Amino acid sequence: MSELTFRNAEENDVGLILEFIKKLADYEKRLDEVIATEEDIRKWVFEKHQAEVIFALEDDKVIGFALFFLSFSTYIGNVNLHLEDLFIDPEYRGKGYGKALLKKLAKIVVDRGYGRFEWTCLSWNKPSIDFYLSLGAEQKDWNVFHLTGDALEKLADE
Repeated sequence: MSELTFRNAEENDVGLILEFIKKLADYEKRLDEVIATEEDIRKWVFEKHQAEVIFALEDDKVIGFALFFLSFSTYIGNVNLHLEDLFIDPEYRGKGYGKALLKKLAKIVVDRGYGRFEWTCLSWNKPSIDFYLSLGAEQKDWNVFHLTGDALEKLADE
C-alpha cells in the first residue's frame, strides 16, 4: 500500500514549485498568465517569507503541492491561512490525497492559532466546488477583483 507523506519546501525546490504552479495554471486554462520565475519564487517564498509551500509525496515521490500565505481579518481580529494553490498530479487523484493535503493545512491553522482557513475556486470548477462543500466549507458571497498591469499603474499614478 502506498504511503502519503508531506514535507515543507526548501529553497532548492524553486523549480519544482514553479513546475506545479504551471501544472495548475494549465489545468485552469490559464497557463498563458504565468509570468512567475524561479527568482520570483526564491525572493518571495524563501528570502522574504511571504508564503509557504508544502509538498505531498507518495512513497517519497512528489505528487502535489499547496502554496499558502497569511491574510488578516479585521472582523475576527486574527490571521487567516489563505490557500493560493493546491494541485495533485492527475494520475494520483481519487486516492484522497487532496483531502489529506487540506487536512494538513487545517491542522496548521488550528496548531498555529489562526482564525480561518480560506481559498478561492474558479466558478466553472464544479468538481472542486462540490468537493469543498462536502468538507463543510462555505461559499461566501464575495467577488474577487484583481488590478494588474496598465490598470494598476494608472490607478497608482492618479
